[in-house]
Amino acid sequence: MKTKFFVLIFILFVVVLPADAQCAMCRAVLENEDGGSAAKGINNGIVYLMIFPYLLIGGIGYAIYKMRKKAKKA
Repeated sequence: MKTKFFVLIFILFVVVLPADAQCAMCRAVLENEDGGSAAKGINNGIVYLMIFPYLLIGGIGYAIYKMRKKAKKA
C-alpha cells in the first residue's frame, strides 16, 4: 500500500503538463510584447508560486494522517 502511494506521488511530480497561468491583465500586457520571453517567465513564476500552498496542505494532511494512525494504535 505504501509503495503504491509513493509511486503515485512520484509520477505526479515527474509527469507535469505545461500550464499557462496568467491573469487577464498580465496576459493583455504580455501579448503585446515581441518575443514572448517575459510571458514565459511570468508563467513559470506563477507555476512555481502555486507549488508552495500545495506542499503546505500536503504536509498538514500528512501530519494529521500520522497523528490519527498513532492514535488508532494506542
